[in-house]
Amino acid sequence: MGRWLALLLLVFSAPRVAAGEPSSIPAGPPLLDDPALHILVNEAMEKRPELAQVRAQIRAEQERVPQANVLPDPILALGIQNDGFSGIQIGKMETSYVSIMASQTFPWAGKRGLRGEVVGLGKREAEADLQRVLLSVAADVDRAYLDLLLVRDQIRLFAKLESLWAQSEGIARVRYESGETAQSDLLRAQLQRNRLRQQRWALLAEEHRRIAILNRLRGHPLTDPILTTRTLADLPDPALPDPDQAVKAAESASPELKKAMLAGEQADRRVALASRERWPDVTVNAGIMPRGGSFPTMWQAGVAINLPVWSAQKQSRVMAENRARGESARDGAEAIRQLLCQRVHERLAVLGALLEANRLYRSGLLIESDATVSSTLAQYRVGRVSFASVLEALAGYLSDLNGFLDSVTTTQNIVIAEQEISLEAPGSSAASMGGPAMPGAGATSASVSSGRTAGSSPEADSAGASMSRM
Repeated sequence: MGRWLALLLLVFSAPRVAAGEPSSIPAGPPLLDDPALHILVNEAMEKRPELAQVRAQIRAEQERVPQANVLPDPILALGIQNDGFSGIQIGKMETSYVSIMASQTFPWAGKRGLRGEVVGLGKREAEADLQRVLLSVAADVDRAYLDLLLVRDQIRLFAKLESLWAQSEGIARVRYESGETAQSDLLRAQLQRNRLRQQRWALLAEEHRRIAILNRLRGHPLTDPILTTRTLADLPDPALPDPDQAVKAAESASPELKKAMLAGEQADRRVALASRERWPDVTVNAGIMPRGGSFPTMWQAGVAINLPVWSAQKQSRVMAENRARGESARDGAEAIRQLLCQRVHERLAVLGALLEANRLYRSGLLIESDATVSSTLAQYRVGRVSFASVLEALAGYLSDLNGFLDSVTTTQNIVIAEQEISLEAPGSSAASMGGPAMPGAGATSASVSSGRTAGSSPEADSAGASMSRM
């Protein structure tokens, strides 16, 4: 009876090891409303060369609009007509003179306006490119900031893991010195603590790498420190939006869809312009021919038009070409619209599953896993379970904590991809909801599976993947 009483006291007096109280309701603003993140995004918007590059392209397209609307350059022709080769006969012969001729071509009505519209649509396409770069830069900073939060949470998680192994080592040492267990329990606990120190160095290196990524994005020296005051557990879960409204919002703001629609409109304007090109341009010319001496000055005026006799081989072909391009652009726009709708529904489906997983983590799973670790350590202390049970409990607990961090990260990446209006497919959430095991918790733990999620930065590899290789 005394032995069971001691066991109960140990279970209820064991310290809690939950990190950041993830089972509680998160406080603070959502990730995208984080003031620290807003500062980083604003700095990136001011410094990214990609933005300056696209803005320069817009200025270049803007300069093309007046070029398309202006008249063709006038032509000035100077000449001389002379009788014979023996000398200059101007003023001596009636048919010898100097000529000064000028001509100006006037395009048929409507041509200049259509040319300006075609070029103006090119400027609007460049503006759509700018919108895409703005969304991508903001999303890159969001993901890099989220990755930094993740690796710092994993560092804290490793510190708690080391504390648990120190506690297990202490219990194993007491039981070994009292002859209640084999020396192998103590050695295995010491081995795991040393492995944790090695893996912690890898995480610290990963933290420096992700700081460098963020600093590059915001145009700062790569080694500038970046202060974060939040943890992933602090981030509130987003609300699940209405699918129809989410699709409408994505369609109205998608740069790719807008650019495809502009390409179709531009092709239509080219068809109209080619139709106008069938009508001739009018060239007006005038000139004077001073003859010198007593001969009166002659003058000349005329009108010329080009004859579009080859319009069947030229303008008709241009019209057919641009009709085909217009059809292609509209079909492309429809394909983008369908893909965009699919991606929104995919993200919302994954997001709904992740929200349920996060609620399960916070409301019960982490609490139960924490209690299991405390109970197992207490029972091992009094000899009720083997050291293998301690390994299994630690593996499960740390798997749950790491799975919670991964699930929250994937949830926020889904939100970032939705804000970015990404056309990329969301990553599988099975690993996040299943809870990959944290290494270092014993031979029974599985390796961490922490692949890139939807819209994640190609530079920001998961620290969990690097931990699983150690």
